[in-house]
Amino acid sequence: MKKHVKRLKEYEKVDFDPREIIEGMSRLKGARRKPTSVALEEELLKELKTIALKKGVPYQVLMRLLIADGLKRLKEAA
Repeated sequence: MKKHVKRLKEYEKVDFDPREIIEGMSRLKGARRKPTSVALEEELLKELKTIALKKGVPYQVLMRLLIADGLKRLKEAA
């Protein structure tokens, strides 16, 4: 049976400090980014926006941080 990322126990609790997020945004200000498109389930997007709102950051920034964190974990596991 295929295991989906959203079911991994490591992602049950993701904790980001809003100050770290804002600092990260400042470091990346002006950095080149390439627009992409990702189709997300409506419920997943609602959850993401809710968490971002609680953290006081834009949900797109939270998505970038989650992707960066996931890539870091994959590299460390390899």
